Amino acid sequence: MLLFLRFLFVAIFAAMLWVTTWASLGQPLGEFIAGPVIRDRWVVATLFDAYFAFIAFFVWVAWKETTVALRVLWFIAIILWGNLAMSLYLLVELFRISRIEELDQVFTRRNPPRLALPVGLTVIGIAIYTLGFWSLLQ
Repeated sequence: MLLFLRFLFVAIFAAMLWVTTWASLGQPLGEFIAGPVIRDRWVVATLFDAYFAFIAFFVWVAWKETTVALRVLWFIAIILWGNLAMSLYLLVELFRISRIEELDQVFTRRNPPRLALPVGLTVIGIAIYTLGFWSLLQ
């Protein structure tokens, strides 16, 4: 089961990386936001659905992380990166354990402060979104 969970979240991460890259190369995010498709009700409903799921996942992350700084950084990372950040978070958690019997630790153990990953995701995410929106202004 542990191997399955690791594989599942590697697959989610890889699929999201692929589809995000594919979408970005075909249509810049700023062009999508400024275009007529964002006015489609089902696109709006899907975005609400996704972001509410991100917030629900973040509630668990906020409980696991023990500092306000990490909670804020993970919130920003999850909102900017969505399932990429969420699957990466779970992969880190799943690779911290060695046996399926330790799976309860993934869900119940609070984490010691580790800044590198959420800082990196937040900085890169903000840079990418800034570049995307800056290109809209030109």
